[in-house]
Amino acid sequence: MTSILEISGVVNWIYKDLPSLARHQRLAMLFRGLAPIAFAALASAATTVVLPTSSFTSYTTFQQYWNYLYPWGSDHNGSARMIGNSTEHTYISVANNVLTLTAKPAPAGQPPRLVHASSSSSRISQESLTWNCSTSNPHPAIHYFSGTVHAKQQVVVDGTSITGYDVQGEFIASTAKGTWPAFWLTAVNGWPPEADIGEWKGTQQNWFNTFNTSSAVASKIVTWPNDGQFHALKAELRPISGNTKDLSIKYYLDGVLQATHTAANFRGAAMWLILDLQMEGSSGSPGPAAGATFQTRNVQLTKYTP
Repeated sequence: MTSILEISGVVNWIYKDLPSLARHQRLAMLFRGLAPIAFAALASAATTVVLPTSSFTSYTTFQQYWNYLYPWGSDHNGSARMIGNSTEHTYISVANNVLTLTAKPAPAGQPPRLVHASSSSSRISQESLTWNCSTSNPHPAIHYFSGTVHAKQQVVVDGTSITGYDVQGEFIASTAKGTWPAFWLTAVNGWPPEADIGEWKGTQQNWFNTFNTSSAVASKIVTWPNDGQFHALKAELRPISGNTKDLSIKYYLDGVLQATHTAANFRGAAMWLILDLQMEGSSGSPGPAAGATFQTRNVQLTKYTP
């Protein structure tokens, strides 16, 4: 591929003997033609797709780029317990380049999880003792089995060796009461940072959230299309000039910028990318008796380097 230095040399050779005005005019014409080539060369050298849109083409490819369940296990802050592995695909399945996460009511008669009600670190209610409960705060009763996955590639923007990330995908998300699908980034160590690129909480809306602290949260709520078709979400994470701690995150729906947030202390922080179909919790209850699905395609992670 032609380098910028080679282009510059050609320009100097062609125009060295022309009068000043003609040189400037022709130089401008030349660069108008060469600019797309030059910028394409720069872009191809500075970007790397570390998670391709083809990751859902087969289970073999899926398992090359994704892990089953949350990074920390099967439970989180909703009423669904995640189930899935390389041989169990009831709740986590891929076909036709689409990932489908499926939530189903938990079978009747699930045995209660044994806990110590007198634990000083986490007091669990008596009601929880009679149910199979989540192992994560606030320990809700498990009403569903469902699916979640997380990317093997971590996302980190340090502003020096990695100068940005684009995180994107296309989704058909349930917005029924009690369904809580999400496409989000969360800290590998500690919490926050967290950035919710897609979060649907039981209404016909998507939440773009940036958690700077547990209580300082920037949110933009937008109407989610109800046509049952795939729609695109994207986040662009970039350093902020003159700022060594924070990042800028731009959030998009179907290619249209919806919000720009300052992400405090995100710079240099490694994050997991998670796709999950939680239930109830922040999306209300009861959840649907028939369960729900969350479909995703064309997820891509693009890394920017100097």
